[in-house]
Parts: sequence; C-alpha cells; structure tokens
Amino acid sequence: MSLLSRFYYFVSLLSVVSCSVTVYTNLNPFLTGTANPAFQTAICIGAVPCDGNVLNPIPNPSLNGGQFAIQLYSGGMTGMSIPVSGSFLGFSIELSVSNAVLGNNGNTLNPIFLNLMANMQARAGKTLVRVGGNSQESATVVPSGLPNNTAIEKPQVGTDRTFTPVLLISPNLIYAMGNISTLVNVEWFIGLPFNDTSNPRTTLAEIAQSVLGKNLIGMQLGNEPDLYTTNQLRNSSYTVQDYTVEWGQVLQDYQQDSKVPNTDIFVAPSICCGLSGNGWMPEQVWDTGFLTQYGNNLAYIAVEHYPTNNCNDTGPLDPEQQMPQFFLNHSAVIELSQPYANTSQIAAQMNKPFIMFETNTASCGGFSGLSDSFVSALWTIDYALNMASFNFSNALLHVGGQSDYYNPFTPPTTNQTSYRQWSIGPTYYAALVVAEALGPTGDAQVLDLGLNNRNDLTPGYVIYEQGNPTRVVLINSLTDPSGASNYTALISVGGNNTGQPGATPATVTVKYLLAPSATDKWNITWGGQTFGGPFASDGRLTGDLQTYTVTCDQTNNVCPITVPAPAVAVVFLTPESFANSQGSATVTFETTIATAVHNKHGYRQSDGPRKVKRPRRTIFPRIRINESR
Repeated sequence: MSLLSRFYYFVSLLSVVSCSVTVYTNLNPFLTGTANPAFQTAICIGAVPCDGNVLNPIPNPSLNGGQFAIQLYSGGMTGMSIPVSGSFLGFSIELSVSNAVLGNNGNTLNPIFLNLMANMQARAGKTLVRVGGNSQESATVVPSGLPNNTAIEKPQVGTDRTFTPVLLISPNLIYAMGNISTLVNVEWFIGLPFNDTSNPRTTLAEIAQSVLGKNLIGMQLGNEPDLYTTNQLRNSSYTVQDYTVEWGQVLQDYQQDSKVPNTDIFVAPSICCGLSGNGWMPEQVWDTGFLTQYGNNLAYIAVEHYPTNNCNDTGPLDPEQQMPQFFLNHSAVIELSQPYANTSQIAAQMNKPFIMFETNTASCGGFSGLSDSFVSALWTIDYALNMASFNFSNALLHVGGQSDYYNPFTPPTTNQTSYRQWSIGPTYYAALVVAEALGPTGDAQVLDLGLNNRNDLTPGYVIYEQGNPTRVVLINSLTDPSGASNYTALISVGGNNTGQPGATPATVTVKYLLAPSATDKWNITWGGQTFGGPFASDGRLTGDLQTYTVTCDQTNNVCPITVPAPAVAVVFLTPESFANSQGSATVTFETTIATAVHNKHGYRQSDGPRKVKRPRRTIFPRIRINESR
C-alpha cells in the first residue's frame, strides 16, 4: 500500500470538547481503522490535486555540472539589501474563497490552516496574510450576519473578464481572522471595496479595526486600479490622475468615520501591470503627487505583479515554452525586480515598507504542470530572494480557488472535507525555505551572488546578519538523475586574495529541497520531510528531518557544497543561524479524517500532548477548531 493510501486509513479517537476556555489534544491521531466509503467513491475536484499533467523538464545544456567559487567577506559586501525578516513571504488569500481556507464562520476555524501558519511562525516568528483581491471591490458587509452563520455568500458571478463574484460578507469572517491571531502569530491585511467612490462602504474597515486591533497592519484601498478599465470597473477614459483624485476622496470618507480611528494604515497604489504594457508603472502614480498627498496615510507602498498570465487575453500559452523563458531563468527573475528599484529607494527614503502585495507564477490561476510542479518552488525561492535583494520588504503569494494551479495550499471542496485533507503545493515548500534562509531576527541582508558567471540555471544568494555571513542559498534548476549536472560550490569566507583573515568555518550544516525532476508534483521534500500527495496533508510535515554536516577545508579556506539537479541547498554557516531558523517546537492543531464528528482543538509540542488555556479576556466569539466543515 502506498504512503498516500495508508494515510487515508488513519482515523483518530473521538473526544468531545465541551469547554470554551480549556481544550484538549487528540491523544492518538494515528489509530488505524476502516476508510470512509465516501472517500473511495468521491469525484476528484481541484486543479492541484486532480490534474495529472506532467511537463517535460528543460533540456540540459552541453556544459553542465562542475565547480565554481563563492568568495564571501567578513563585515559585509557591497550591494546588500535592507534588513528583512523570515516572514518576507506571506500569503494573499482571495476574499471570495477565504472562508474555505480560514473557516466558514467566526466560531469554527480550519485546523489545517492553523498548522500551516504555525509552521511559518516557528521559522519566522510570524506570518503576514492578506484577505482580498479582485473580489474585494464588489464586497458588501451585512452587519447582522448571513444565513446559516456563514462568512461569505456569492449571490451572483461578476461580468468582468475574470468573472469575479459579487460578495456579501458577514462579520464572522473578521471574527475568524481575529481568533486565528489568538492561536498563531498572523498579522492581517484586509482588502476594502473601491468600486463605488461616491458612496464608499466603510463598514468592513470599521469591523476590522475593532476586532483585529494591532493585528490589522494594513487596509488595501483599490486593487489593481490600472486594470479597472479592462475589468469594466471604470469607463475607458479612466486615467491615473482620476485614480489619485478618487483615492483622496474616499480617504476623506474614512477619515470622517469615527468608527475607523486609524487612517494611517492604508496600502496603495497596488498597481500591477506596467511591466506587461497594459497598466501603470509606479512612477506614473508618483508623478500625480500621490505620495506627497497621501504618504502619511500609508503603512505600506504596494505593487502587484505576475510574470505572465493565463487569462487567455491573446490565446492559450504553452507552459513548456513559458518554463525556460520566465521561470527557470534567473535573468528573467531580475527583470521582474529591477524596474522597481527606484520605488524601493523612494520607500526607503519615506521609511515605508515596500511590498509585492500579490504575486504568483501566472495570473488567472497559473499553468497546469508548471505552477503546480517543482519548477514553481525553484522560481519562487529565486524570485523572493531577488525581490529582497532589490529592497522589497515583503511579498505575498496568492491563493485562489479550486481551479487555480498556483495555490500554495488547497482545501478540498466543502462536501469532501470530512474525509479529505489538504493538498500542499510546491510554493508553500518555497515559503518555508525562504523563511529558514532569512531567519527570524529581522536583520537578514540579501545579496545576489551572480554565481557561475551569472548562469541563469544556477542562481545563488548570501544572507548576512549584523555584518556576518550566516547562510547561503544555492539553486540548481536542471534535471539530471545521472548526477552529471550536479555542481559543487566552493564557499570561502575571507582569506584568499581578500586582504582579510580566512574565516571559513570548520563545518557547516546543509538542508536540501529536493524532487526527482523540476516538473515533479508530489515527491518534494524539505530536509527529508514532506506534506505528501493530493488530499494528504493535515498541515504538518511528516518524516524524519535530514540535514548534512559538511566538513570544510580550513587549511585551504574552502567549504565544498554539492547541489543536485534539481535542488535548492540552504547552507547554514554557523550553528546559531541553523538553530534560529529551525525555531522552537511547533505548536500544532490535530485533525481527524474519515470519522470526524465533533469539533476538537488540540495543541501538540515536542513534549507530547497537553491542554492549553486561551486568554481569559477576548472580544471574539467562542472558538471551535472545525474539522468536518
């Protein structure tokens, strides 16, 4: 029986949680039993778990493998980025599907989402999550709530090119967000509607500020305004000057609303598409005086961008052609980051964080076989670290619905949640890798090393903290099971011809992100651990952690690191950098499958099961961790 098949046979003891303050762990989550018959006959729904399309990896160049040197310096290197944190990569959840991810009402939370956020917290200290997207523009809050205590209703599908649904929002959604932050360290951005500037709907901001408090770090006003004409949200004469005027008008409405006390945490302008030729570049917005007029009201300066799209504006695109052109191509990654260098400098001068507020492999859901394969993990790591090297403060990976290939994580459809778990995509692995590479201190400074004569298939980065090199990230985008395309990076710190004493450590620790092929979908491991196959994950890594200790040659001041094809290697140059990146024991939330009847909430740490008490004072409804939804 395969690992995936065995996983679905796991069931757990049922226990009733009857107290809203003290909750108990499930004492035996791996008691075997009989699989739910519904699972055996269920229709497979979802792009990520159900699409079996596997692309061909790119051909290997004639000159592959070999060795090349990496010379690092004590005290720092020219061109290092601003300090960033391991929480650099967060998540952007489309508002219209957020209840399926977070929990369908304020009283029940999704334990698998909690586990995924706890993984990030253990490595980075916290996670940034945005709830918004195209669907925020038409959202209307129903303060009294919605039928059946649900969080979101979709009375109709929109007529724009992305068929964005019109939404009704219950305060329950915000209560769910608030309750999540009492359990794991998640900080939130909320997307506000901007489709009617004559009569702005400020209720969502009122509730979000009241409920989320300090955990609300940004309110996005206007999503991709440079596409408003294309998406039929404005007439064809709409200009960047119109947007700036409208933004100021709506800002005044928020400032005049006494229930929105903080009007200095807005996120804008969130333009997306100047690089693609069908939108605005940031400089066009700045030329209208936007930052001069509204800079004091911004918590973040934001842009959004996807390297390509699958919206069929110009006909279908071939992902096998897209792969070498945009994704396994370091020069293409630099071309995504470099045009924002001026804006990152402006943000730094204003002491504002600069965030890539929404991105992923391709707009409109990504590509089959590319966005849901190891390619996307390799690209995400390269792109994230490259954005950091260009002084972005953060970037958010977008999460869509069942038809989207690029999702970092996808829950099963509502009618299958009692016997199916989540499907974890390659980009979530990438988020963990980036979190560990940057660490939790907030002092990480990133530099693109231009490895191997700037070879597009072997990018690499060094991370400094407090002037000391602490981690190196090495990427090999080739696929070659023979081993001939493996390469060896020869890392040196100081010494050689640098004019500095040799400071190469005696040993280093190496952790690998691996897959058999760049286009493999499910056989991905990070440090030997995995989230398994489709519908297989409860949000916790499984398997034994595998790291490698490499003995360096201090006599010759060099440390050889082998990088398989394909792979990402994170080299921890000091014991402290490795320990910091692994974090403390991860608090987890246990789930059941196949036999879930009662809502239960449990924590588990390295010292075994224990009970946990929530804070005595809370403004939120009673929490239940929802397992059967």
